Amino acid sequence: MIAHVGDRIVVEGKHLGDARRQGVILEVSHADGAPPYRVRWLDDGRATLIFPGPEAHIEPPEPPAEDA
Repeated sequence: MIAHVGDRIVVEGKHLGDARRQGVILEVSHADGAPPYRVRWLDDGRATLIFPGPEAHIEPPEPPAEDA
């Protein structure tokens, strides 16, 4: 898994009824983008260090909306 600061990480629930968590990557510990990552979680605003497992994936940040 490779990530960059500003990417979004999505962690799917492991068990039936577990909620999906989404966060923004604040810090990448290795120059090659490998984990661990410091993430600010969107559901509660807390920042934690994560070593993502197979239930996680990375999404690039959404581009800013263009004015019409």
